[in-house]
Amino acid sequence: MRSEISRALTHALERSEITAWFQPQIDLVSNRVVAVEALCRWNHAEWGLVGPNEFIPVAEEDGMIAEIGRFMATQAIAVMAKWGIDVSVNVSPAQLQDSAFATWLGQLVERISRPARRLTLEITEGRRIGNVSAVVARLDGLRALGLGIAIDDYGAGQASLTQLKRLHATELKIDRALVIDDSPSAERTMGAAIAVAHEAGIRVVAEGIETPQQLEKVKTMGCDRGQGYLFARPMPRAQMAALLAV
Repeated sequence: MRSEISRALTHALERSEITAWFQPQIDLVSNRVVAVEALCRWNHAEWGLVGPNEFIPVAEEDGMIAEIGRFMATQAIAVMAKWGIDVSVNVSPAQLQDSAFATWLGQLVERISRPARRLTLEITEGRRIGNVSAVVARLDGLRALGLGIAIDDYGAGQASLTQLKRLHATELKIDRALVIDDSPSAERTMGAAIAVAHEAGIRVVAEGIETPQQLEKVKTMGCDRGQGYLFARPMPRAQMAALLAV
């Protein structure tokens, strides 16, 4: 199946099978939608929707993630400019190693009329970044334009807060694994992360909220924003625009 996915991916973009879906983020004080995350979706002509966990690793291994990443960043910036809302988009370690990507992204955000600070780049916690010094320098250049940097999926793997300071993050996204885990150790881990983030002036977003009980938990623990099926599932661009009434 992997080889079939790899072959099909080479034509997915040109056939407009790769699309951007969006999921809202909610301010946990005002209960308003204050941001959206752009999520990559592949609607194959025969297979239907292929999950990102199935094709993104293949795209990374086969060197196709750069093209997909540029497409997603373009879509994120387009809706940020049109909707006037904060937008986040994932970037892969391969993109971060590519100086041309940082240059291209910087030039793209400089051409739009909306403030670049409304765009946040999400970097998955625990993923191998490679040449950290080079990546930090590129991210610092993008930060100088006003872009935000989020550490995504915190708590999904070996939890570490070192990337918060190393990458000069502006946002920490708590993974669903910690949100749904009511064990004392999980709550200590989550509480410590929130405390460290807030001490550094970093916004905290709880992911994967599915129940009112989980929502109450993340509010009580001090998270700033929430995201998950309790509020809305990821949806196509037109549906998201209708939800935002833009």
